[in-house]
Amino acid sequence: LPEARGAPLVLLYLLGLRALAQVSHRQLLSHPPAAGGPREFSASRAREYLDNITAIGPRTVGSPQNEVLTVNYLLEQIRGIERESTDAHKISIDIQRPTGSFSIDFLGGFTSYYANITNVVVKLEPRNGAEHAVLSNCHFDSVPNTPGASDDAVSCAVMLEILNTLSKSSESLQHAVIFLFNGAEENILQASHGFITQHEWAKSIRAFINLEAAGVGGKELVFQTGPENPWLVQAYVVAAKHPFASVVAQEIFQSGIIPADTDFRIYRDFGNVPGIDLAFIENGYIYHTEYDTSDRILTDSIQRAGDNILAVLKYLATSEKLAKSSEYRHGNVVFFDILGLFVLAYPARVGTIMNYITAAVAFFYLSNKVLQPKPRAVHNLKKLLAAFSLTLTSCVCTLVAVLMVAMFVSVIGRALSWYTHFYVSVSLYGTAAAAVLILVHMLAKKFFYKNVNEQYLGDVFFDASLMVWSIALAVMTQMGLCSAFICTLWVAFPLLTKLMVHKEFSQNGATIKFIVIYMLGMFVPYLYMLYLSWTVFEMFTPVMGRSGSEIPPDMVLAGFIAIFTMILSSYFINFIYLVQSTKTTLVTLTTVFIVTLILVCSGIFFPYSSDAANPKPKRVFLQHTSRRFHDVDGNVVKSDSGIWINGFDYNGISHITPHVPEINDTIRTSCEEQAPFCGLPWILPVHFMFRFRMSRVAGLHRRKPAPVAISHHSRILRPKHELMQFHSTLEAVSPSHMSLYVRPRAGSALSRWSLGDGVPVTSLGGDYFVFYSRGLHAAPWHFWMELTAPEKHSDGIVSLAIAAHYFFGEDQKSPQLYALLERFPNWTFSSGWSCTYDLFVF
Repeated sequence: LPEARGAPLVLLYLLGLRALAQVSHRQLLSHPPAAGGPREFSASRAREYLDNITAIGPRTVGSPQNEVLTVNYLLEQIRGIERESTDAHKISIDIQRPTGSFSIDFLGGFTSYYANITNVVVKLEPRNGAEHAVLSNCHFDSVPNTPGASDDAVSCAVMLEILNTLSKSSESLQHAVIFLFNGAEENILQASHGFITQHEWAKSIRAFINLEAAGVGGKELVFQTGPENPWLVQAYVVAAKHPFASVVAQEIFQSGIIPADTDFRIYRDFGNVPGIDLAFIENGYIYHTEYDTSDRILTDSIQRAGDNILAVLKYLATSEKLAKSSEYRHGNVVFFDILGLFVLAYPARVGTIMNYITAAVAFFYLSNKVLQPKPRAVHNLKKLLAAFSLTLTSCVCTLVAVLMVAMFVSVIGRALSWYTHFYVSVSLYGTAAAAVLILVHMLAKKFFYKNVNEQYLGDVFFDASLMVWSIALAVMTQMGLCSAFICTLWVAFPLLTKLMVHKEFSQNGATIKFIVIYMLGMFVPYLYMLYLSWTVFEMFTPVMGRSGSEIPPDMVLAGFIAIFTMILSSYFINFIYLVQSTKTTLVTLTTVFIVTLILVCSGIFFPYSSDAANPKPKRVFLQHTSRRFHDVDGNVVKSDSGIWINGFDYNGISHITPHVPEINDTIRTSCEEQAPFCGLPWILPVHFMFRFRMSRVAGLHRRKPAPVAISHHSRILRPKHELMQFHSTLEAVSPSHMSLYVRPRAGSALSRWSLGDGVPVTSLGGDYFVFYSRGLHAAPWHFWMELTAPEKHSDGIVSLAIAAHYFFGEDQKSPQLYALLERFPNWTFSSGWSCTYDLFVF
């Protein structure tokens, strides 16, 4: 087959499928009803709620904006809805302000303590009451310095409108619907913990829907379900009007490679309640930034989410299974949508049977080919194993080569060149991957398979790819991964295709008719993989801009692109052996790669963008920190002040230094080895994700934020062999956010404390980390610890540091911090606040 009839056709085919996959993702976010047809959910009313919530401004826990203004607005709207509700329903409203603590293995592991935070809870139930309930959860707090439209004000707006819609219905529900507007999610899931462990209504909840965001608008993706309870997925399948769901996203998210978590974990782990977790994923570049404003969320996106969630809640609130949800808890479920049109879902155990049967059929097919004719069985087996080995070799060479390119780009300081221009990553890493794949097989064809029949080679390399996918299918199924259904697609459809075209191929060779039939047969797995890859890159590419300065993002993205390239090429490798030449294709790919690499090295592709319509900012966090270090006698032995700067991506602050020359590598504070967490005021234990620096500013600012007032009392419980056991009681008074760091001194050990479940949890590195936040009018933080220490401990038994963070109010930013922030370029999102760090030795 001439090259003009081979590789270009394959390329056009893949481009056409990619375009179709893009169209499916960019299809109308909501399907309008028939002309004049009414809609239950009103996106315009929900948008009004959204605009009013975001107009309040940043809603940090403990601030008046979060604890008073937003709460009052929600109550005003809920009471207005209550007045207009029908007689079929009863609405109850409760303001909960819980205090509690828990330990969590998120971000290296830490303990969380909260005091007097706020939950607004609404129960809609039949007039005669209901024993069971389904929970709908959103959070109205936001991270500092951001309006939090998508995360998560839009979800609260959607819930208000759903409450309004359900309350006006004349049809009574069978079960109650509890709407939790929680006010402390960004503080690592505190309010949901307070509700599910302390609120009296929590005992009636049998299932939940959690509304979240990892991006700004678009289609909301169901990315977690269960645990187990397949009936919940079926409820979504039946009820959702515009489904978008993937078990692949679930397994990626639960693997921990995305540094994020949601209230889903709290309801699952502390409430033992099954649920559905969904989130907006589009345009994650501006998630948690000042650009997350209500005008960037399309009305169609709000309508789509409202239609889906309202339908699913109504279905669950009228389902007989809700009351007996524990009886339906058996096994996981495989689920995935088909181009956003419908969802396929089936029990994982059924998937396991299907997978093993598919793999067995494929292995039978391969075995039969190897054994026919029997005199050539050994020869056939050697040829198949050689092709299999060469296929794996080409994959390894491709991955290594692409990662080497990514490493080179990272070392020369050109990481994230594709952040604003995604096509650059495809032109750089995609062409490199395709070129290496083709080169390896072209060399094998020229030197290893010289004078071998082309049709035979095409056939044996098809079988080699089938063998690779069959082994992958068996291994992933054995590992219990629901995502193994992808391998099933890549085994079943190609095998059926091969059986259909085998006669055509063997009689006439690789004709155009063969190619057309072949490509039609491959249509399903290739189209689905392109659709899935678009979803994966939509989620992952923005994450690389906030994944810390220790993870080379080019290595991650290059690895993803190489893997997807290898997957998409798996059943087209055999065309390399069928066509007369692949030189033109190889030269074209190499040329595009070299040109792109030169342009990337030249720095023409600036990573960040301040485009008002589509910003892709660099995230920078600045903390104007005042530190005091005390000795065992309480004397201050060292004090200093400076602005600690963290760039949230791999480039650190290298792009900012030309604009603000004084924050360079020559002015920085090294790690204070004797202090927990290097003597720096980490708000969360994410030190392993960042290269730190503390750049000094000209002159020390006055210590305007009051230092944390901490009192300590210790008493001996009892001698224990050669050790003494101490009970230490501490009390701290500070602003709404604190971080507590504990490091037992040499020979000492922390055995118990009054936090979490009583068992101290260490973070990565061995220190103990406690995150504290409070709402308004909380009592001083009182806690105790028990330690064992040697009888002689003249240098103390424990180092205890406490950092106070001022996220709002007049103490938030010092004049020096304001002045510095104003000098940052407009393509940055620079979030700053003041904090204090005090180290004590007891």
